[in-house]
Amino acid sequence: MTFAILTLGCRVNQADSLGLETDLGALGGTVAAPDQADVVVVNSCSVTAGADQGTRQAVRRVHRRNPAAKIVVTGCYASRSAEEIAMLPGVVRVVGNAGKEQLASLVAALSPRTTAERFGCGDGACGAPVEPGIAGRTAWTLGVQTGCDEPCAYCIIPTTRGQPRSRPVDAVVAEAERVASWGFREIAITGVHLGAWGRDLDPPRRLVALLDGLAARDLPVRYRLSSLEPMDCTHEVIDRLAADARFAPHLHLPMQHASSRVLTAMRRPYSGDWYAQLVERVRARLPDASIGTDVIVGFPGEHDEDFEKTRTYLAGAPLSYVHVFPYSDRPGTEAARLGGKVHGATIRARADELRTVAKTLAERFQRSQVGRVRPGLTLEDGTLVVTDNYLKVRVPAGVARNVFVNVRIDAATPGGLAGTVAAPPGS
Repeated sequence: MTFAILTLGCRVNQADSLGLETDLGALGGTVAAPDQADVVVVNSCSVTAGADQGTRQAVRRVHRRNPAAKIVVTGCYASRSAEEIAMLPGVVRVVGNAGKEQLASLVAALSPRTTAERFGCGDGACGAPVEPGIAGRTAWTLGVQTGCDEPCAYCIIPTTRGQPRSRPVDAVVAEAERVASWGFREIAITGVHLGAWGRDLDPPRRLVALLDGLAARDLPVRYRLSSLEPMDCTHEVIDRLAADARFAPHLHLPMQHASSRVLTAMRRPYSGDWYAQLVERVRARLPDASIGTDVIVGFPGEHDEDFEKTRTYLAGAPLSYVHVFPYSDRPGTEAARLGGKVHGATIRARADELRTVAKTLAERFQRSQVGRVRPGLTLEDGTLVVTDNYLKVRVPAGVARNVFVNVRIDAATPGGLAGTVAAPPGS
């Protein structure tokens, strides 16, 4: 059996797809391009109407280029609107998030060789591990939690992912050990609501306990936290990142808006001023950290003065990058039922304005790092380094990919950062 996995959306989907790829490999499956695969799995996103459209386009493109392929759609769009997806050309199965644990066996059953014995793997021990470099991948995405019960007015994800469910520390550490043995040197820790990790365990745990468990194993990897809700970015988490070089100085803290009035309407549990103070606290403790955020523009009832608060805050904020999301209704959410809808042309204009601000912030952060020496990991053919603080630096050839190096950032150019592999600071 040959298979391909197309992953849309968040890092949790990426983690799910990595797990599926590993399971299918253990069943004797072989990764192929979507144009040649027997089975193509589309792991869908449904966070916006555009994400839904992206899934439909991906399915139609696969069917057009590979009409014989059996297409399986899973993920959040599959959970939210299975009947709609089932009507797309080439789709033979629709599996919601709740069925992902059985997805590997279902996909294997779609092949004429349906059992491990037919794959030559009767003892369950066949199949090579996933290696760094497959499909350009260098970092491993490790899902530690899924589900969310936060009442954000605009979000459909609690419906598609269900209640929060955490993996125990031992299971997370075991996966980290396994992928480290495969040669991965960076692991992204992710969850649908990462900061809620441990609250559903017995006894309940805090996120920092998971970080402590990973740190105790002293594996040859760097850990990077994925998106963390601002209210979950505690002093303990900040201190852990600051105290241990195995944790990347990189936090993605989705603000969503700077207007406290809009935040209240969104049902976000903090104010604009509180968020600004949090970012200042992170910056003071981690001066060179990459601090990113998400912003929604055009939420129902957003007035000009609300938008201006967001624009003004971002323009002077000590942030490293900003992801700008134009608001779109999600059927089934509270926000979809609200009045005061903002005109589409206004939303687009505001989004363009914030993207200009975001570009300036990113360039400012890059310039601030010129002259610094940062630890990093080589990507591609070894001529690109991703630093611990999430910058990509082009370097001369001479080092293999997937190797820890220290890189001196020499220049910020219109084409990006340029640097050289350097000796460790102080050597």
